Amino acid sequence: MKLTRRQFVGGIAAGASVLSSELIKLDPGHPTIASILKRSGYETALIGKWHLGFRPEWGPNAHGFDEFFGVLSGAVDYHLHKTGLGLPDLYENLTPVERNGYLTDLLTDRAVSYIKRRRTAPFYLSLHYTAPHWPWQDRKGGEKITFTDKTIEPVTMGKGGSLKLYAEMMRILDEGVGRVMNELKAARLDDRTLVIFTSDNGGERFSYEWPFTGSKGDLLEGGIRVPAIVRWPGVAPKNRVTDQVAITMDWTASILAAAKTSAAEGYPLDGIDLLPVIKGASAKLDRTLFWRIGSQDAVRQGDWKYFRNGDRRYLFNLSIDQHEQADFSNNNPDVLARLAAEFDKWNQQMLPRRARS
Repeated sequence: MKLTRRQFVGGIAAGASVLSSELIKLDPGHPTIASILKRSGYETALIGKWHLGFRPEWGPNAHGFDEFFGVLSGAVDYHLHKTGLGLPDLYENLTPVERNGYLTDLLTDRAVSYIKRRRTAPFYLSLHYTAPHWPWQDRKGGEKITFTDKTIEPVTMGKGGSLKLYAEMMRILDEGVGRVMNELKAARLDDRTLVIFTSDNGGERFSYEWPFTGSKGDLLEGGIRVPAIVRWPGVAPKNRVTDQVAITMDWTASILAAAKTSAAEGYPLDGIDLLPVIKGASAKLDRTLFWRIGSQDAVRQGDWKYFRNGDRRYLFNLSIDQHEQADFSNNNPDVLARLAAEFDKWNQQMLPRRARS
């Protein structure tokens, strides 16, 4: 499928479904972690990927971030700073800008510069690297993208790349995180700063995900397991690993708790406060988690995981089978039925499921 520039109306990554921009947005009136922290006296900045709308009223500055430097779409060329449809996408707040350099380095440079500033208020920095997202490029180049004047062929994530390029992208990302941490130390802030490193989805075709199956875009463990590393000297014990089940929404609740503030009135949080776990509590918090994407559904409750893919339903016990090969649904039909019913109840509270093209 070829798209003309006039047909492109949403902020989407190459290879994704083409949507109206009316569907890709975050309403300005909805509170965010940034707007809540700003209300509590924090300086706020977003550096990197936004992916929640192109219009000014949908952008980071309208949602509590004092400043923004980065990309509004899902992924861009690391050197040209254009989307997979050939559209320029690098912004300083609401202003399109041109900068020379490899995107991962540009984001690191801005984060380091932000930390260096002298300030009297606490700060919240949300650093969203795009690496190692497509396109597969390192500082020397890599996968080439060809644009034309009238039509642009979207490039999917399933093309190009190599293990070597992917590894180098990850190495540069790791180098950038190291520079940010070193600057925190140089600014004498590292001993009183909560640092969280995590990701938004599981790995893709160049990732090593053993013992999990699946990858980005599905709900097997390989698609939803992500790294989660916390550093908070004097609060989080060193060299400790927890098997507490957690999900991305928990970070909002946890950061607000760390800042000694609360959610906006009328907007209850979806996640839970993980501070007790971060501080070393041994007791695990029980919970039930839900996912859906395309034709897949999933529920995690204790060691049980309900998984539906199209017309097929499965029941896995993750305590003995993280590889998700042994289906326990025939032996535990009551558990399968209960989790399926809980998913249906949760799903009725969500927005209508969007059909995937």
